[in-house]
Amino acid sequence: MNLEKLVRIDLNLLVCLKVLIEELNVTRAAHRLCLSQSAVSKNLAKLRTQFDDPLFVRHAHGLKPTPKALFLRPKLDILINQLEQITQPEEFKPQTSSYRFQIAAVESVYPLILPHFLPAIFSQAPDVTISTHAWSDTTFKMLQRGELDLGITGKDIDINDAKLTMLPPNDICEHEIYRDSQMCLLRSDHPALNGAWNLDNYLSFRHVQVRCDGNERWLLDYRLADIGKERDIAITVPDFNSAASLCSYTDFIFTAPSHFVKLASKQLNLTVLPLPIEFPPMAYTLFWHRDRENDPALTWLRQIINDKTQTLR
Repeated sequence: MNLEKLVRIDLNLLVCLKVLIEELNVTRAAHRLCLSQSAVSKNLAKLRTQFDDPLFVRHAHGLKPTPKALFLRPKLDILINQLEQITQPEEFKPQTSSYRFQIAAVESVYPLILPHFLPAIFSQAPDVTISTHAWSDTTFKMLQRGELDLGITGKDIDINDAKLTMLPPNDICEHEIYRDSQMCLLRSDHPALNGAWNLDNYLSFRHVQVRCDGNERWLLDYRLADIGKERDIAITVPDFNSAASLCSYTDFIFTAPSHFVKLASKQLNLTVLPLPIEFPPMAYTLFWHRDRENDPALTWLRQIINDKTQTLR
């Protein structure tokens, strides 16, 4: 660690750079920072010297970040978030807090789970902010590094199943929100509806798959392989809504958690059928790092999520 170099870093300048990257406008940045435009311009000059890079170039609509500024942006986001964490008081007072929560969630959480607890959060803590991130194969590492506060995604319940799909590290804590079973989504005039709905019929059609945690196979595919069967995956997409929409104009079948399938069927006028194979439920699960177990802000947030999702169980 180069301490001599670190002590020369002005954190106020880094905060200014973060806001400039977000606003791409000196006037708006000055307003957010409660500084004059000339003060922000002077800060920018110092930053250019510090990083030996122009950082921004002017164009017709304001400022355009250089590749160096774009490289620094995610690092500044992490740094400022961690600075916010260490300056938080030991006692969390939701009514007056301006805490910024960082939450990663699989896409189906937004219509299924967030509506149950999000209003309560902003009712009790009107000045907090929430920055959400897509769940990915790096989410657990981000929780371990303190870049995220919480994560929410689906998890296979049995430990042997989880080893095949997604097994959290030992230092990650978890809490089950609710369990869900898998169902199938098809268009209302799908040819599969003309015959008996069984596994052979299910497997005779092509399927839509959602990529999760960087994987294109999930527990169903392993279970089918155990009996010498497999699905014909026609297309793999990054999110649940895209998969559901594909079913509205193709003969593809989408297999997903029942709560999402039922919601999408109402929105897109699709048909819901049971998964024609015995299959264990999965659990939407809340994750956090054990070092944050007693963090006042996170304890408050986890308690709200737990209380407001009781009816889903």
